This record gives sequence, C-alpha cells and structure tokens, in this order.
Amino acid sequence: MASDKGDLAAVERLNEGFSTIKKELGKVIVGQDRVIEELLIAILARGHCLLVGVPGLAKTLMISSLAKTLDLKFSRIQFTPDLMPSDITGTEIIEENKSTGAREFKFVHGPVFANIVLADEINRTPPKTQAALLQAMQENEVTAGNNTFQLEKPFFVLATQNPIELEGTYPLPEAQLDRFMFNIFVDYPNEDEENEIVRKTTSAYVSDVDVIMKAAEITELQGLVRRVPASDHVIAYAVKLARATRLGESSDAPDYIKKWVSWGAGPRASQYLILGAKTRAVLHGRTTPSIDDVKSVARPVLRHRIVTSFAAEAENVSSLDIVDKLLEDVTE
Repeated sequence: MASDKGDLAAVERLNEGFSTIKKELGKVIVGQDRVIEELLIAILARGHCLLVGVPGLAKTLMISSLAKTLDLKFSRIQFTPDLMPSDITGTEIIEENKSTGAREFKFVHGPVFANIVLADEINRTPPKTQAALLQAMQENEVTAGNNTFQLEKPFFVLATQNPIELEGTYPLPEAQLDRFMFNIFVDYPNEDEENEIVRKTTSAYVSDVDVIMKAAEITELQGLVRRVPASDHVIAYAVKLARATRLGESSDAPDYIKKWVSWGAGPRASQYLILGAKTRAVLHGRTTPSIDDVKSVARPVLRHRIVTSFAAEAENVSSLDIVDKLLEDVTE
C-alpha cells in the first residue's frame, strides 16, 4: 500500500473529498457530523445502514442531499402495511409488440433499481415485503419470474425506523438486522444547531449542493478501502471485541455479559469493525486503521447485534450500555 503511489494519491483525494462533502451538506443540514461520517463510511465499505430517530430530524433530506453530492440515483420507498414485494422490486406486464402484434412479458423496474434506496419506516411492512430487500442487499440482484437482474453499482440501502411509535409495526428479524453494517442513532440537535435550523428554514434562504464525486469514482474508492492493510493486532482487537459479546466464548466472560446478554454479535460484526475502521482511516487521510478507528465504529456496528436478556430489560440496560462497558474492559 505504502509503495503504491496511485493508492496514496487516492487516499489524499478522498480525504479532501470528505471535507468538501461535509461542507456541501452543511448548506442544507445543520450539525449531524457524526451521522454523515458514518453514512459515508458505510457507502465506501459497501454496507447498508439502519437509521433510528424520531420524525423531523431531516433524515430524508440528509440522504437525498448526500445522493446529490455523490451524483447517485436516489429512490425513496415509503413502507406501509399494504406494500407488496413487487412494489419494491418491480413487476412483469404484458405488452403488445407493435411490429408483430405478439404479446410478450416485459419487466418494469421497481424503485430498488437505484444507487441509494431509502426504505422509509421499514418496520411498518410485513416480513414478506421486508424480505424483498434481502436479496438486493446481499446479492446486489433482483429475481423476477425466471429472470435475474443485476443492480447498478454502487448500491446502498438506507432504512429508517421511528423508535417511539411501535403500534402496527413488524420488528425486523435478527437475521435481517445483521445485514445492516451500521445502526445509526440520529439524535436531537443541540440548542445552537436548533437556532440555526429555525433561522434557515423560516427564511427565504435556498441552497443546493454541488456534485463532489461520481458513481464510477465511488466504486473505485470502495476497491481502495479493501486494499488498505490492517495490522494483526488491530484485527485481533476487533475479533476480541466481537467475541466478548458472546456467552460461552471464554470462561472469563464478564459477569454482566452472562447476566445481560442472550445472544452476542456474529462474525459479520468482526468483519464490519475492520471494514469500518479501514474506511474511517482513509476518510481521515491515513493509510492504515488504528485501535481508535475500531472503537469509533464499534457502537453503530454492535448496537443492533446484541440481544439483551430479560434481566437487562428489567434493569433498563440497553445494548449500547453493554458496548460502552466492553470498550472500557476489552484490552488490546
């Protein structure tokens, strides 16, 4: 890596691009620097994100603006209880060939055929429809009838959930949650940020974002992230952190894991900890990840992969509380 001048130049270019993207998004989004960074990390690591936050925090505006800065095709699917799988993937229609008069099937692409797909309130639709996204997320393809269609790269699914309104919802199965690289919590703005939001949105202020990167460059940078080397001790720390969430993995598991955890994070957690750490390092202009990079992505990677026990719920202990304790206790 160090000897490859092309890769080193790409790291510098990406670091500059990251700063420019944050500056561009700052025209329309106030604050939320952490969320923007985590979204970019997931895109460059070829991961998908689950965004959790109350309504009105500009989640949709953030994603559509990010799609504009990256010159990517953006599609929004509003998940409702009556949404069908074909409403996501597309459907076959019978069309008459004007030259021959013969009738033939034609596949009409659904909204999943985009670069960035926003699955709005994904837990409002039944599991059958939720599952329509699974093949697209994992295989980057869609099957309809006897035909399989490849999705254009880069492909990124961003699903949102409202954490406060749970009536009429269908919780995502653990297997589907595991397919999301990050679970990103979008918090309320602070007082200064909220003042700025109100000032901008209640005036005649209009701003649009400029294109910073193109789809081909993003695909190239996704390959760059994979080529970034990670040292053995960083990989060992990521694996140790993921394994520390599991019962029975070691006799010296902390007592609070035995008490508060029903199921720990699977091997995907270790993979995403390293991929996230590599991407974060490159975004910040470094050619190899550190332990601090792993720690920085640990919360969004592990938050949705730890299933808490009844004891944890009774004591009001969340999976995030457990991750924070592990970050203090797990040593290099």
